[in-house]
Amino acid sequence: MEQMDYNLLFRWFVGLSMDAPIWDVTVFTRNRDRLLAADIAAKFLAALLSQPRVKALLSDEHFSVDGTSIEAWASMKSFKPKDETDGGDADGSGSGAEAKRPPKSTALNPERDFHGEKRSNATHASTTDPDARLY
Repeated sequence: MEQMDYNLLFRWFVGLSMDAPIWDVTVFTRNRDRLLAADIAAKFLAALLSQPRVKALLSDEHFSVDGTSIEAWASMKSFKPKDETDGGDADGSGSGAEAKRPPKSTALNPERDFHGEKRSNATHASTTDPDARLY
């Protein structure tokens, strides 16, 4: 908007003459409200997202806003066994599956290393979002 005060190329590009007044910022606000109220934006986004080239860019695991990755509360890292105990086998010896695993500091990615463990809604629940389900 500032450039249109003194740059004739900008005025020519948008179709304004040299002495025509420049739009006020409220013009854009009213136009945005009109587009959203008429569901034009929703139709445009639906048409855009249905394109095969765009579908390859979509992810169910995360999304970005202004380049910042936002993870869901119920990420795979938050799913823990429903009957998780605090140490070892039933005899308390500590020789269960935990003792067989390498220490967390030596694992490549301890939060994502499931050691072949199968996860399902019957055996695991999210610690951050109780309504989250595995699909």
